[in-house]
Amino acid sequence: MPIPTDVLTQLEHQSIELPSWAFGNSGTRFKVFATPGTPRTIEEKIADAAQVNALTGLAPAVALHIPWDKVGDYTVLADYAGELGVKLGTVNSNTFQDDDYKFGSLTHSDPAIRSKAIDHMYECLEVMDATGSRDLKIWLADGTNYPGQGDIRARQDWLADSLSKVYDRLGDEQRLVLEYKFFEPAFYHTDVPDWGTSYVHCAALGEKALVCLDTGHHAPGTNIEFIVAQLLRLGKLGSFDFNSRFYADDDLIVGAADPFQLFRIMHEVIRGGGLDPANNVAFMLDQCHNVEGKIPGQIRSVLNVQEMTARALLVDTTALNAAQNSGDVLAANAVLMDAFYTDVRANLAEWRESRGLPADPTAAFAASGYQEKINVDRQGGQQAGWGA
Repeated sequence: MPIPTDVLTQLEHQSIELPSWAFGNSGTRFKVFATPGTPRTIEEKIADAAQVNALTGLAPAVALHIPWDKVGDYTVLADYAGELGVKLGTVNSNTFQDDDYKFGSLTHSDPAIRSKAIDHMYECLEVMDATGSRDLKIWLADGTNYPGQGDIRARQDWLADSLSKVYDRLGDEQRLVLEYKFFEPAFYHTDVPDWGTSYVHCAALGEKALVCLDTGHHAPGTNIEFIVAQLLRLGKLGSFDFNSRFYADDDLIVGAADPFQLFRIMHEVIRGGGLDPANNVAFMLDQCHNVEGKIPGQIRSVLNVQEMTARALLVDTTALNAAQNSGDVLAANAVLMDAFYTDVRANLAEWRESRGLPADPTAAFAASGYQEKINVDRQGGQQAGWGA
């Protein structure tokens, strides 16, 4: 069945930001695996990301992580990215790898450590000024492991105060995006454990503060598409971090564990206007490739999002609304299932070819010789990985 023209038109708006760190080495708590051709610099990470965009047309931006991607001149870095056909996107802060942050960063009881964490956020804003990036993403590892370890109410007050100081430094076109995670590395409580906590802080800050939803940061059984619908309804969904999980924050290829969940999420994104560029919802991958190839893993990921978006756009909303309003449970469910089971891969391959892109980006990358070239060229030096 051909994809209707209006669906293809909406797909034109889709772009998925790539994380620089996805191209570095990663692994589990027990082992970080080295692989041939792994980038040693942010420039090499950007070059790899540019390959994904060149083959899919879906990934025109690369997110930075500071200080992992720190350089002396970010204007030069932005120009380099532009020469490769991509731009620099979200700037991600890091307050979870310094010994001072053992007991918290923006929520620490010591005002000197909170000030240090705030200064780091200011540094990230300076990077954004130089690169033209719009979003500062804040994910906090802050929390406690044991009851009584910290004052959980006071930590919320300190967090609100810290965030307000960062918010006040935002430029007119810049946004603060606050991520949440229900556990890990803190196990008793985390200071931003859920969308409600993130929303409360963002609502208090103002219109330039929004919630970041990471699809892997929820307890088992959480209805993520409901959260998507609610945040879009409230105008507070700022960004997505796409990945997939079986047990916890597994950071697997998006759609790998539960393609139907990804379809349901994209259905609510579409219903809430999240694909409309005017609503400024940023879509990004946040994954690690532990055993699979990194560039092919990113290619597969953005294609998975595109495929499920196309299926979600095929939902017959008129029939769905009629079945819902008449209380016909099975008919309503069937409308969703019919769209989900529609195979759009051949149609999307034709669509790519019509735009001068390879029908099969994965096969095109394998035939390009790029991986073999970087395996030879990137000998020596320090491979990028967690914390670098």
